[in-house]
Amino acid sequence: MTTNIIKIHVPYGKVSAIGPGKASLLEAIARDGSISAAARSMGMSYKRAWDLVDTMNHSFKQPLVATATGGSHGGGAHITELGFLVLHRYREIEAKASQVVNAEIGDLLALLAPIEE
Repeated sequence: MTTNIIKIHVPYGKVSAIGPGKASLLEAIARDGSISAAARSMGMSYKRAWDLVDTMNHSFKQPLVATATGGSHGGGAHITELGFLVLHRYREIEAKASQVVNAEIGDLLALLAPIEE
């Protein structure tokens, strides 16, 4: 199967500390070097991306994303060591869960009605 059947969210109080969207945002920040560039590449507003980063940074014992203010070389953001660890562990859990679910879900999917387009 090409799509994830399940979506894993790690709860932290009333919010999700990390889930699929936040994991993708971390990857985009690591790739693009800034929250604004990551937001653009994902088709989301800077405010939305910043809010997601803020939630992640407050949910864990240490920040997952570190930012640098502007200046002559501009600002930027990078994933911290803990950020890479959290992202790696999250993606491992996601892969293991998908493997188990994909192995078990075929009979259930066979019971679904055809999708009308």
